[in-house]
Amino acid sequence: MARGAWCAALFVVAGVVCRGADSDGSLTSIYTNLTEQACPQIKENQETGSTVRRCPGIGGYQLLVEDDDARMSVKVVTPSGEEHELSYWTVITPKFSSLGAKAEWRVAKRGSSLLPVGLIVRVEARESETAKKTSYLAVAKITPREICVTQKVAPSADANQRAREAADRAASAACLGH
Repeated sequence: MARGAWCAALFVVAGVVCRGADSDGSLTSIYTNLTEQACPQIKENQETGSTVRRCPGIGGYQLLVEDDDARMSVKVVTPSGEEHELSYWTVITPKFSSLGAKAEWRVAKRGSSLLPVGLIVRVEARESETAKKTSYLAVAKITPREICVTQKVAPSADANQRAREAADRAASAACLGH
């Protein structure tokens, strides 16, 4: 299947947007929409108002977007159903937070399969009542043994590039907060 048709088919099936996948084995990016419209709510606590929404992922992975007490985080769900809490509310910011509109998966193409190796999510933190939001990029590794946040990238002109580089080498990085 041609790269353009492959991306279009992936978009229809998984609800993701992709840039061209490289056949040379290098890593590329695929995006998952994290908006309420793309991710149906699967759980709500009537007492606290906390919610969980399920978002499509890549390679059999899914994301659970958690919203509790005006703080947001993500759980990565493996193809076998294992849930891995990324705990943005402790490793990125304990303050009020929201997530960006999309998650960026760093993936390797193995034959006709895509293997996620990293995940980047924008976490908008309100560091104080009067301060503007600070936009961090949370970088997580995805390995067969461990899924966790490995880096918090502070705002800068090259933050997106730094986050991609960190995600591409995250497999050997230590988990934050462990």
